[in-house]
Amino acid sequence: MAAAPNPRSSSSNPPPPNRFVFSADYPPRVSLTPSQFNYCSRALKLFSEKLLMPHEITREFARLQANRIRPSEMARSCTVGLNSVNLDKNRYSDVVPFDKNRVVLNSCKDYRPAAKGYINASFVTTSSSENISQFIATQGPIPHTYEDFWEMVIQRHCPVIVMLTRLVDNYKVVKCGDYFQVEGGPRQCGNICIDTKWIQATDTSLLLRSLEVNYSESEDPPVSVLHIQYPEWPDHGVPVDTLAVREILKRVLKVPPNLGPIVVHCSAGIGRTGTYCAIHNTIQRILVGDMSALDLANTVSTFRSQRIGMVQTMDQYIFCYKAIVDELKDLVSEFSSEYSSKC
Repeated sequence: MAAAPNPRSSSSNPPPPNRFVFSADYPPRVSLTPSQFNYCSRALKLFSEKLLMPHEITREFARLQANRIRPSEMARSCTVGLNSVNLDKNRYSDVVPFDKNRVVLNSCKDYRPAAKGYINASFVTTSSSENISQFIATQGPIPHTYEDFWEMVIQRHCPVIVMLTRLVDNYKVVKCGDYFQVEGGPRQCGNICIDTKWIQATDTSLLLRSLEVNYSESEDPPVSVLHIQYPEWPDHGVPVDTLAVREILKRVLKVPPNLGPIVVHCSAGIGRTGTYCAIHNTIQRILVGDMSALDLANTVSTFRSQRIGMVQTMDQYIFCYKAIVDELKDLVSEFSSEYSSKC
């Protein structure tokens, strides 16, 4: 994990090497090496062929569903989240983190021993490689967990939050608490201060916010966080195209994975969250030559072993394939155009 920036650094000096500077500009395209072009071409062929076999994708997802965790297993594997002292911290009673890979807060305003630093959040990854992002998949915060959420962001040095939901859906159902918006200066969540440096909307309906987060009385430098919200992704459904999701991917892939885990949440933190994580993880692994990423079902199965129900619906699973194919097409065509221009 990255060391803390030097508190003596001033705005006139360049940022320390581990302090990432976020930009509202559209991210520059990825310039592939010849090896990466080969990896992407091979992956594009396989994923494109799979999209032409919807019955095979249906079978894959059916197998995933058949292997879902049973309620009795969940009771044994999620004891902290199901403890009575923590029940009111869960947005949904049937979506709680497994004990083995839950995020544990070092300090928490709930000092009851049985609470055990609980937050409804799970570490999710497929690799221990420093070149592959680790995710924290979590629920949309509820008002009495806002401070816990930001505590997690500070403690784990999370550089990006990907929010894949509206605060309230079209049926006026609250899907996520307003833990991030600020009007008229810094916002206080318990002992934590959130300061918005800039806000930018994109052509693909994303909302970008550059935030600085810190303990109120701390003399340490704040944690810089890019908050990316995609409010148009419908609950349990999929977007009409892959453009916005792939813009999120392009922006987040520019952030060095060793800075800290990427926080991803929707409402429950499993459906849309799992879908984004699967797309991001697959593309990232292909780019580093890990061709085991071509087995999307295995990736989703691995994620589900770390958080219940990741990639919740058949439509979301098919959307993973579509977004991966669209992104690989872009990467391959850009490389081919570059190569042609040099000849």
